[in-house]
Amino acid sequence: MNNLILKVCTKVLFTPIILFGLYVQFHGDFGPGGGFQAGVIVAAAFILYAMVFGVDKCKIIMPSKLNFFLLVLGAFLYGFVGVVGLILGEPYLSYDLLGSNKQSGQHIGILLVEFGVGLTVCNVMICLFYSFANFKFGRNKND
Repeated sequence: MNNLILKVCTKVLFTPIILFGLYVQFHGDFGPGGGFQAGVIVAAAFILYAMVFGVDKCKIIMPSKLNFFLLVLGAFLYGFVGVVGLILGEPYLSYDLLGSNKQSGQHIGILLVEFGVGLTVCNVMICLFYSFANFKFGRNKND
């Protein structure tokens, strides 16, 4: 794509889109938002970048191996928070034990779980985009 205006706008908007995603992520326990919404917003920044500059250039800033690592890390973080409760004799995803009191434990647990969800959703979306970008009209471009 050779549209200069689109390229400049994408470069200008890339970071604010990610910052907005982080705002939605960490504001989610006080209002609308959370991990899923934030993950989709952050993934949209990378997908926009890939659509304007090409998937190969996007893979420079988000390589497939890093994408997969962050995807697994998010799922692991979610699961780990749940297992901590089991190890300490509470039900799965019981957050009360994570803080000095019940309220702070709930807050910490929700933040960690939502961050894990956000990481996973963001990187699944990017991974799906990378997978579909390698195909054109149902046929592999390399064929």
